[in-house]
Amino acid sequence: MKINKMASALALAGGLLSGAAQASLVDRGGGMLYDDVLNVTWLQDANYAKTSGYDADGAMTWNAAKSWAAGLIYGGFSDWRLPTAKPVNGVSFNFQFTDGGETDWSSNILSPASELSYMYYVNLGLIGAYRISGGVNENFGVTGTGWNMGWGQQADIGLVRNLQNDGYFTNIGFDTNVVLFNAAMGIQVFQDLRDANYFRAWAVHDGDVVATVPEPGTLALLGLALSCLASSRRKRVASNLKAAA
Repeated sequence: MKINKMASALALAGGLLSGAAQASLVDRGGGMLYDDVLNVTWLQDANYAKTSGYDADGAMTWNAAKSWAAGLIYGGFSDWRLPTAKPVNGVSFNFQFTDGGETDWSSNILSPASELSYMYYVNLGLIGAYRISGGVNENFGVTGTGWNMGWGQQADIGLVRNLQNDGYFTNIGFDTNVVLFNAAMGIQVFQDLRDANYFRAWAVHDGDVVATVPEPGTLALLGLALSCLASSRRKRVASNLKAAA
């Protein structure tokens, strides 16, 4: 009984260690990053359409961006897509502009409802052009240069590579409009595709596409637990054989 309790405690400790090792954004290697809150895997390269040679600069129309993501095979995985957006109120889209993330046309959307805005603000800790309480920030955007930003410039932010100071398409569209995330200003907008057609594409995959390998410390604890269980069984068998004799 004591050994069984010890094994259970060790197994629980192993689980706690594994959980502690995870963060909001986890480098899975091979150019893929797992978000354990959104439960999606991102390409580490936020302009892979250019890096891979698919497009000269990575800027394309919405239809071209959707086709690129849908046809992408990366790391042996297919079924990639553009990031999605859901209503921040959980019911229906509201495209009245706000500063504090209360609507779907807004700065400072911290909700997982917007995968791109969540990545920008929560995972990468970037600053939007507008403060939640109103007014303007100074060092906003991918390059942190505010109104002196260079549209289309890029930067490596945290684990992400080649993040563009530009607009990024979502996969949500209505007639001639699409939900777009403006990474230069940190604003999710309702973009009329008839005004400007060419923006960036960043591929994302549902779930954790790379199997998590237990850490050495976790494996050691689990191994010890299994060893204790095996030893306990051997002792019980030996005791039963003696009693039978």
